[in-house]
Amino acid sequence: MGNFTFEETNLLCIYNTGSRTGLIEALTEMRGALSPEETELQELTDSALGKLQAMNDAEFAQLELYPDF
Repeated sequence: MGNFTFEETNLLCIYNTGSRTGLIEALTEMRGALSPEETELQELTDSALGKLQAMNDAEFAQLELYPDF
């Protein structure tokens, strides 16, 4: 379910709004504000967004989004 990397999980924790759709919106908004030089963060965000969009709300609710940093 998801198979998020460590980095993706931390990104999700930072932008978590409490719902899958809210998190997708927050990450999409953040990605739009990135500069062209921030390719690594763009790729990380795209990967996390793809996984979030592929899961349903019940699967999202089972994620433990607690920062590990």
